[in-house]
Amino acid sequence: SNHQVTHPRAHGRTCLFEASLRGTITHTMATAARTQPERQAVSDAAMAAAAVALICERGAAATTLKDVGVRAGYSRGLAGYRFGSKAGLWAFLVHTIGEEWLAELRRAAAGTTGLQTLHAALDAHCAILIESPDRFRAFYTLWFDSVGPDPALRDQIARIHERRRHDVERWIHTGIDAHTVRPDADIRGVAEQFVSQIVGIVYAWLVADPDTPDPSRLSEQHSHLKRQMTEALAPNPTAQEH
Repeated sequence: SNHQVTHPRAHGRTCLFEASLRGTITHTMATAARTQPERQAVSDAAMAAAAVALICERGAAATTLKDVGVRAGYSRGLAGYRFGSKAGLWAFLVHTIGEEWLAELRRAAAGTTGLQTLHAALDAHCAILIESPDRFRAFYTLWFDSVGPDPALRDQIARIHERRRHDVERWIHTGIDAHTVRPDADIRGVAEQFVSQIVGIVYAWLVADPDTPDPSRLSEQHSHLKRQMTEALAPNPTAQEH
């Protein structure tokens, strides 16, 4: 107390210095703690973009971890260090792009129920194929590659496929509860038809010439599936918008 009264300026300068030092140390520690995840997020995004470009250019089998690192602007060994193997990179890529799709699906489906949700999901899926063709071309290339010998990728894609089917079943149940879907609907059968036809649409899209995309064809295929869903689920199909 006496020290504070006798040397107010010195004490004030000391307090300011200590506060500044504490702030600097705190900021430095926070920056150190924050920059590693941030740096990894930046490099992950760059390597994901590089992998997408390479898969679209040459296919997954001909894409190497070294090429991904170099294309992303990093060392030849970074992708291998980060992901361990091509299987690890593919798992990361499928998860990352899959999460992008789920976020878009949640946005599109917000406030909808039953048949409306299926229609919103189809509109969103069509739009994302048109607007982000390379990312989803890479995603679905890995999807179809999953029938190969890699059990981890096959299991990952199988889980996504099952989740999609369960989502559609849930949407149909919600519509039945809201009386916007016929109560005798074949829930499992319609859900399986929905997810299978999505895969078929995508396969036709993948084998078409990527240099001359046909958005109108893609849009018509999704619209046709919307009409099929309306016929299968609407209490009175003629009263529904197609």
